[in-house]
Amino acid sequence: MQLSEILKPGAVRSLAQVTSKKRLFQEIAELAQSEYGLNAAEVLDALQERESLGPTGVGQGVALPHARLHGLDKVVGLFIRLEKPLDFDAVDRQPVDLVFALLAPESSGVDHLKALALVSRTLRESDLRTKLRANEDPATLHAVLSAAQGIKAA
Repeated sequence: MQLSEILKPGAVRSLAQVTSKKRLFQEIAELAQSEYGLNAAEVLDALQERESLGPTGVGQGVALPHARLHGLDKVVGLFIRLEKPLDFDAVDRQPVDLVFALLAPESSGVDHLKALALVSRTLRESDLRTKLRANEDPATLHAVLSAAQGIKAA
């Protein structure tokens, strides 16, 4: 599995005016609807439900919100770069500005875990985070993420 397989070029955004986690999840849900044909309300509910189990801020300014959805046939990703970092209750208490959301079929099991591991390992790379923070053009952000193919999931 590679990031380019789960992240469409159109599913990448740089956003300036996100002031809350709820608003961020609304943006992700709307993007999932426009890029993957998913129901925005269902995506929003699933993300919020998962987040209520525990925050998905993994540290170093990165969050990996994820959820399982009925009617989805493969794991899909969405990437959001925030111009203003957002409090995300991250493990290191640092605000988040790089958000990679994963949506998976309800019965995805191993694929969902492989995708989470892949994204987590990829965004753990300091140089990659620096490149993502230095660019706001969605096409450039997608190219940077897609080029990070040398990092393999378990």
